[in-house]
Amino acid sequence: MRADSTTTFRSLYPSIEPYKSEKLPVSGGHEIYVEQSGNPAGVPIVFVHGGPGGGTSPIQRRFFNPAKYRIILFDQRGCGRSRPHASLDDNTSWDLVADMEAIRTHLGIQQWLLFGGSWGSTLSLLYAQAHPQHVKGLILRGIFLSRQRELDWFYQDGTRSIFPEAWARFADMVPEEEQSDLITAYHKRLTDPQFDDERLAFAKEWSLWEGSTVTLVPDDEQRAHSVDPVFALAFARIEAHYFKNKCWLRSDAQILEDAHKLRGIPVTIVQGRYDAICPPTSAWELAQAIPWATLKMVPVAGHSAFEPAIQHELICATDAA
Repeated sequence: MRADSTTTFRSLYPSIEPYKSEKLPVSGGHEIYVEQSGNPAGVPIVFVHGGPGGGTSPIQRRFFNPAKYRIILFDQRGCGRSRPHASLDDNTSWDLVADMEAIRTHLGIQQWLLFGGSWGSTLSLLYAQAHPQHVKGLILRGIFLSRQRELDWFYQDGTRSIFPEAWARFADMVPEEEQSDLITAYHKRLTDPQFDDERLAFAKEWSLWEGSTVTLVPDDEQRAHSVDPVFALAFARIEAHYFKNKCWLRSDAQILEDAHKLRGIPVTIVQGRYDAICPPTSAWELAQAIPWATLKMVPVAGHSAFEPAIQHELICATDAA
């Protein structure tokens, strides 16, 4: 697809309101915000948000035809409208997989479609590999496989070459001797009580780094949202917590090693060619591991689901599923 004056991109579906929203108690004292919109008798599809720690927003309901789909959004542990806010206790990848299964069971769903981007693609893949019998299909965007080289790309030696001015601000928040491992440096400042007075400042800078690199064309609205204090605190603390702990996977290659567990599940992968956060090589390698998948490499797009060409491909994928 060419992004030029002759291109007609699909637009989002009209705004809708949930017909039901609730807080679902899960393990460890957490309550998970869950909402449903669209057609109560429709095909269940769940939006798996990014981060970890990103939370959901009303615009995310609009990727789906409300006449066709029973649209489910939920905020993962510690973020959005889930409580306790910004909590790291009992907050691991496997707790989130268990929460998704608890939501499915609570809602009486036998099979659902999973729609996830960035960290949402990671969590969708982990859930599908753990519970393939309950997955009708996967629509994934901006693939992140939770490998060390992907973390190094974004937090050390890759994205900095494309956004040097944003990188300088992000890195210079910590002493030079700690800049060779910024995940560890920020994790300490976001979790250690000795940094309580400075925590929000570091959370905003962590979040702003991602907000500055998420779109192909600079987006001031995205940058402003990234430093909202409530959003930034959960986003930064939870991301640093997950990435410091390698997302609790048994090995760096776990998702690719377990790719065979997805056999029989239709998979569509939408990837921006110029994604500076999740480099396209991860989407390519995932597609090689599951050769029945459809890979849409979008020529003129970055990381965000709301890049015009990415949004177009995602809506086409949900319409076709």
